[in-house]
Amino acid sequence: MLGFGDYNYEHFTREHLEEIVRAAFTGPEPGESAPDFKARTLDDKTIRLSDYQGKKNVLLVFGSATCPMTAGSIAGINQLYDQFRGNDLEFLFVYVREAHPGERVPAHKSLKDKAQAAQLLRDKEYIKMPVLVDDLHGAIHRKYSRLPNAAYLIDKSGRVAFRSLWAQPEPLGTAIQELRDRGADVVQGGEDLSMPVSYSALYSYRALERGGHQALHDFRQALGLPGRTGASSGDKSLGHPGRVFALSALAAVVVAGGMYAGFELRRRRLGGGGRINPYRAYEKDADMDYGAVGI
Repeated sequence: MLGFGDYNYEHFTREHLEEIVRAAFTGPEPGESAPDFKARTLDDKTIRLSDYQGKKNVLLVFGSATCPMTAGSIAGINQLYDQFRGNDLEFLFVYVREAHPGERVPAHKSLKDKAQAAQLLRDKEYIKMPVLVDDLHGAIHRKYSRLPNAAYLIDKSGRVAFRSLWAQPEPLGTAIQELRDRGADVVQGGEDLSMPVSYSALYSYRALERGGHQALHDFRQALGLPGRTGASSGDKSLGHPGRVFALSALAAVVVAGGMYAGFELRRRRLGGGGRINPYRAYEKDADMDYGAVGI
């Protein structure tokens, strides 16, 4: 298992890919209290999650400039922002470590570097919601699963009403509407574990290109597939987008199957066949607290 010191890894490797496959969906579960945190936005405002308790529901979205799933979901998240943001719902984007660092957007060595990468993502993807910059050790990210593009919908009481393995706009929109209709409660069964394979196919190249030649090379190497190890400095393209789409689709299938199997195994360990009452406290299985990373 990758440790604390490897949080800002410099290269996406086979080990990282395998760790995704082993990963369970850690972090607060539906019905549990959402861990509080404090962070600064790119506009230099300090925000605490607890500031919204009793006042607003909150949608937390996690991502980075080199994460293909972030690139694939953000247009839809912006639409949700336009549709739902108001007196009873706030949107917050939490910028985490780079999923696929490279020479253009490397692993973060300082908060300044991380803020610059967050600014790049905000500008390139036209992110409308406030962007919070997590610290170098991923203090917020570690509390909320450490997955590259998860999302959490938190109700006004401060509990998790819904969580999504990947920040897919459609299920998140349905959950937001149900939460608005019902007030404070677990909605839509509490979670969505599906994998948006089409996001990976359509947006991987754009995110990897932001990382650079090294990001693309590392991605190919992690999948054990041949590819150019780099490109000349005069190249304007990092490779053929169609090949990246195909590789990414393959990775998405592997990751989706592995993560779902791991999650179901953990569920059976904790509670047998039926769904656990989401408002019942229980002790988590520390052995399953993997530091998932990647695609």
